[in-house]
Amino acid sequence: MLEEGNNLARSAESGYVLDFAEIDRTQVAVVGGKGANLGELARLEGVDVPAGYCVTTEAFRRVLAEEPSIDDQLDRLALLAPDDREAIRTLSAELRESIEKIVIPDEVAAAIIGPLARIGEDAAYAVRSSATAEDLPTASFAGQQDTYLNVVGPKAVLEHVSRCWASLFTERAVTYRLRNGFDHRRVQMAVVVQRMVSSEVAGILFTADPVTSNRKITTVEASFGLGEALVSGLVNADVYKVRDGEVVDKTIGTKQLAILASPEGGTREQAIEPESRGRAALTDAQVLRLARLGREIEAYFGQPQDIEWCLADDGFQIVQSRPITTLFPLPEIGDQGNHVYVSVGHQQMMTDPMKPLGLSVWRLTSPAPMTEAGGRLFVDVTKMLASPASRDGLVATLGKSDPLIGDALRSVLDRGDFVPTLPDEGPAWTPPGGDSDSIATDPAIVTELVANIQSSIEAARRDLATMSGPEVFDAIVANIKQMWGIPRSLEVVMAGMKASWWLNEHLLEWLGEKNAADTLTQSVPHNVTSEMGLALLDVADAIRPHPAVVAFLEQVEGDSLDGLTEVEGGPEALAAIQAFLAKYGMRCVGEIDITRPRWSERPTTLVPLLLGNVRNFEHGAAERRFEQGRQEALKKEQDVLARLRDLPDGEQKAEETKRMIDRARTFTGYREYPKYAMISRYFVYKLALLGEADRLVGAGVLRERDDVFFLRFEEFREAVRTHEVDYGLIQERKDAFESYQALTPPRVLTSDGESVTGTYRRDDLPADALVGLPVSAGTIEGRARVILDMAEADIEPGDILVTAYTDPSWSPLFVAIEGLVTEVGGQMTHGAVVAREYGLPAVVGVENATRLIQDGQRIRVNGTDGYIEILP
Repeated sequence: MLEEGNNLARSAESGYVLDFAEIDRTQVAVVGGKGANLGELARLEGVDVPAGYCVTTEAFRRVLAEEPSIDDQLDRLALLAPDDREAIRTLSAELRESIEKIVIPDEVAAAIIGPLARIGEDAAYAVRSSATAEDLPTASFAGQQDTYLNVVGPKAVLEHVSRCWASLFTERAVTYRLRNGFDHRRVQMAVVVQRMVSSEVAGILFTADPVTSNRKITTVEASFGLGEALVSGLVNADVYKVRDGEVVDKTIGTKQLAILASPEGGTREQAIEPESRGRAALTDAQVLRLARLGREIEAYFGQPQDIEWCLADDGFQIVQSRPITTLFPLPEIGDQGNHVYVSVGHQQMMTDPMKPLGLSVWRLTSPAPMTEAGGRLFVDVTKMLASPASRDGLVATLGKSDPLIGDALRSVLDRGDFVPTLPDEGPAWTPPGGDSDSIATDPAIVTELVANIQSSIEAARRDLATMSGPEVFDAIVANIKQMWGIPRSLEVVMAGMKASWWLNEHLLEWLGEKNAADTLTQSVPHNVTSEMGLALLDVADAIRPHPAVVAFLEQVEGDSLDGLTEVEGGPEALAAIQAFLAKYGMRCVGEIDITRPRWSERPTTLVPLLLGNVRNFEHGAAERRFEQGRQEALKKEQDVLARLRDLPDGEQKAEETKRMIDRARTFTGYREYPKYAMISRYFVYKLALLGEADRLVGAGVLRERDDVFFLRFEEFREAVRTHEVDYGLIQERKDAFESYQALTPPRVLTSDGESVTGTYRRDDLPADALVGLPVSAGTIEGRARVILDMAEADIEPGDILVTAYTDPSWSPLFVAIEGLVTEVGGQMTHGAVVAREYGLPAVVGVENATRLIQDGQRIRVNGTDGYIEILP
């Protein structure tokens, strides 16, 4: 009879319980991420994992089936918005209560407590949640569910397993899933039951530096007692950093208390004796031994790990290991040497991830050699930094555009050994457009350039419209090469930039005028980006007289404007919108990614901007705005020239300055045109490529045409040629793209994985001011509108826009604001150029601005000196 009972228990355990030794990483759906990782660790030779087992998701499902009301509660939970904190708090509490009151069926309870007899029925256990979306390579969910320590006895184990099940619906876990798009029904809960370690010291080991992301630095955090004091933030732990087998840095914390196991179960806090509070929790030898163990675990899992460990009797035991999901990925390189990479996205005002087709088309577009990481592009500048002839020019040029990039590069160079100096090979690197001084100040040059480029784009449109199959791809590549060879285009851009730099430098020296070129270059001709914002004001003029059109736009849903012509004034309004789209419809947020939907594809994207213009402006605002800027520039010109003539050698200085003002006003507007032309070509290419995608869908090769966005350009060409695609690869890339969305790309990245941050190194700021780069002079106070999605913009007169970055598609919003603050940007990036054109005080490169400034706060933007003050 006894043997029969044991057989029944083992049979019950087989579905509801798995020992660590029975688990591997393929069983996440059964034992959750934490359980799967522990099963793998238990197999790893030389790694000591306390004995334990997992209560499977089958047990979870079996128990929840006992309470039918949970289905309805889950339905209601799925409808909540992630910001509806009160509703989330109420409903998640209801769900937890429903789960905890379920009586666990006898066969499930027997399975859960069965292994205790083998491991030790009177022993203490840690009972930990292990959700199926927890501790995964792309999302850790760390801390979202509950852990219970020092649980003693079968009854207590059952009670705490039930609490772990319920913790799937803590308020923080529900909010996290809602924000990150995880379906509550698809995430299930397993539970780890693991023998407790009565540790003398415990802590966390990161096999990559959690602050800098450097993969060659191991960071160890340690405190006395159980690790819960450290994880809960109750103590200032010791922090050790290890590199190349040496402790290179250590900070010994003042450890006021420890958490210990209570004899009656649970834990208790105990004050540490004063003489021991500043004592190191680990010796250097122990730190190095632990670091080696961490590297072995990292090598086994194939990626950096966040490891929880305990020290007992001078032996380290591992109680958990999860991937570090916050690290920015490394570019793939073919050697073991040191490399330094500069972000392309920070130069292009698009730091979001790009899909594979977008990445590959951009790489075709740019002659600079690039590498990919985290769905972003980087330029390897190692060779230029190693060359004495190129180094200073590169750092100066990038630093002028973005001081944070320049400072980060200088900090890498200051280390001395990371980028060794190499003999110069060939001529020194010089910025593009170096022959700009030879260009005459002739407006006809710009007019001719624009006409030639537009003609080339129209020719490409005509040619591609007649093609199909692989020849489409060949024609696109050939047309891209034409882009690189447009005579004088870069020289004209540089001519305008140099003239502005000359004006700022000399007028500061002669008159004490800071950033005078900002006003002198307002309302210049040929600025296609600022003209776009004014053109949308004209569209609003066509809409404003028609209340029915306004009402239609206020209610419109979806991507199209179908039905607009059926309301009074609709045909006139649609004609104005279509005329705008004919010239600017190729633009969109993140436009350097060819896969992004263009305004022509989703015209309703413009509706919030149009309605704002209808509400906030009167008829003719575009013409008045342009003329106001032109008059302000003229007034400034007259002022500085008059003041110069009063100086020694004043006539000569005034004459030189007048020549440079004319040069700046002639060429500055063209700065925006090459990007406009490139994006125009992109839309021509996209329409041709989508035609090929539609043919593949029609042939049954593709399920959806947008699936080609997850193929590279050459892979897409091959799919067209062979009528074969690898859907496993497409799905893998879709999953990777989703994971990249949560990552913040660094401005400068090293091959060690280190995100190198620069600083402005200024001490002339008001207290508590947020520092940035001044790009458009003037000071303005107003309400901050923190906007991360242009489609949700709700701007009123006097508002100051605070956002992460602004590419040209944001420019129509600039007509309605009084100032600009961005996290990313430089002197000559698009937002800066258009802000100067409109006379908006602007500060860019303000790190974490969208988090440090709250929506609705009053702020003061000093666009002359480059800082923001938050006002009471």
